[in-house]
Amino acid sequence: MRARQARQARPCSGGEGMLVLAAHGTRAPEGERVIEQLASGVRQVLRDTDVRVAYADVRAPSVTDVLAEETAPAVVVPAFLGSGYHVRTDIPGQIAASGHDRVVLAPAFGPAPELIGVLLERLRAAGYTRRHSVVLAAAGSSDPRALMGAHDVAYALAARIGAPVRIGYAATASPSVADAVGELRTATGGRVAVASWLLAPGLFQRTLTACGADAVAEPLCRDAAGRADVPSRVVDLVVRRYLQAWRGWRPTVLAGSSPAGCDDGEHDRIP
Repeated sequence: MRARQARQARPCSGGEGMLVLAAHGTRAPEGERVIEQLASGVRQVLRDTDVRVAYADVRAPSVTDVLAEETAPAVVVPAFLGSGYHVRTDIPGQIAASGHDRVVLAPAFGPAPELIGVLLERLRAAGYTRRHSVVLAAAGSSDPRALMGAHDVAYALAARIGAPVRIGYAATASPSVADAVGELRTATGGRVAVASWLLAPGLFQRTLTACGADAVAEPLCRDAAGRADVPSRVVDLVVRRYLQAWRGWRPTVLAGSSPAGCDDGEHDRIP
């Protein structure tokens, strides 16, 4: 494990463009610390890349604010676990409003292998054993496509623990986390653990503590005693998203042609 972490932390050359880490935004200071620490970790790896933080909501600067100040090509990496409204509508709208015409929008994090591993580690650290039934706590969304992403995560976690995983939502969608926990407890008569599919601490994570579970995991990135704890694998994922977008971005795309240069078909060029 130590050798793997050392390899991941090795600085590498990025591109000539800027990386904009676009987070949701929160009024919770611990959530802001996590995003800033995530950006700091990315800067340590991509030492030749200008890494900026922007917010889709609640906090400033917005994605529009950051992009409007620059003319260099940019890759916007959404620090979102799912592809809901902010990723599909809000952030593209903010990119368009900036007037910046050389921007690639990378995909949301989704059920990336790096994150499933962190999710399982957080669950085990909370006291999970095979005697627990498991609820995956996701943020929730009004977008069915985002909810399907939560199902993909539940499936991946179930494969790792060798047991079914029920889904509950912190807001917007149903069932709620508390309802999912209650249903599992009634059905099994046993203990229930909650795996937190949340990126950072904040309001949604605080609601999990009152859901009635026997064990509640911390979010993927946590804040301990006023210090952000961002796993290196989350940093790795941001770096990977950026490099995939940049290296698949041909000069013809920058000049305004079709995005055929994107290597995996997952990147959206904003006209």
